[in-house]
Amino acid sequence: MQRILQPGEIEALDHNAIPRLRLPEPATLFAERAARLRQLADGNPVGDYLLLMATLADAQQRAAAAVAAAGSSADAQAAAAERAAAGTTTSADQARRHGMPVLPATGPLPPAWRDALAILLDGVSQGAALPPEVAAAIADLRAAAPAQLDARAQGLLAGNDAAAPAEAPFIQAALQVAFCAAASRLSPADVADDTPATLCPVCGSHPVASVIRIGGQSQGYRYLHCPLCATEWHMVRVKCSHCESTAGIAYRGIEGGPEYAQAETCDACGSYRKIFNMEKDHQVEPLADDLGTLVLDLLMAETEFARRSGNPLLALPGGTEEA
Repeated sequence: MQRILQPGEIEALDHNAIPRLRLPEPATLFAERAARLRQLADGNPVGDYLLLMATLADAQQRAAAAVAAAGSSADAQAAAAERAAAGTTTSADQARRHGMPVLPATGPLPPAWRDALAILLDGVSQGAALPPEVAAAIADLRAAAPAQLDARAQGLLAGNDAAAPAEAPFIQAALQVAFCAAASRLSPADVADDTPATLCPVCGSHPVASVIRIGGQSQGYRYLHCPLCATEWHMVRVKCSHCESTAGIAYRGIEGGPEYAQAETCDACGSYRKIFNMEKDHQVEPLADDLGTLVLDLLMAETEFARRSGNPLLALPGGTEEA
């Protein structure tokens, strides 16, 4: 008979046996996201939006392939220049030594992000007929100067309204491609193991949701999912992903709705984030499923609990990041 471990027992486990990080795999990430979005769109109140995001994810997959093909030599040259400027110490070494993200979202933008954006805009434009506001947003992004695009991207990463709502998902999607590519070239040894537990150890972003994984060494463990670089990092279950409290944790779902999706609430800080259980649905893709379960957010809006971070592909009321 399987015994359920209590929080104190979970904390005492040999965490060397648990994969601390799950680094992204851009070769398949966005194609899997697109497939899941299409699956979730069927009968969903926001099905049309999910299908639009699926088209965007298809374009992200093409952009990821282009970035991977073009980026290897450029990245090697940049790394060599960085080492020459800093002696024998790399920025990764410094980040690891000081317990900081190695690819901070608030740092310099990845060079490939604007190339990715151009591919995304072309891909979405070639799809089905677009709503007028989306077509206008694409036209505006195409007409913007590089400095303007960088300013909007940096503003979004800093958490302010630097772009029009219809533009933001496209900018965020391009940033996802670039940050995922950079994160995928890391090894777990490059990433500090003493970064704040509630922030992505690679880029410092707040998690969009958490997922209970299946398969291999990750079987049954809970991971927080980064909405920017798609890195996942281990956090024990029954623990708040915002304040790390282990008291007053509860789970709420939609009556008669999918059992795999719940809101994990915390009495200590009054927050919630969604948690998805792959043991109940093997096809879970955290960012896609977060979009596909917006009805749960609407129900949670009627409670005293606040969502602490939003989905970069959709601005949610009350979805701001808080310290």
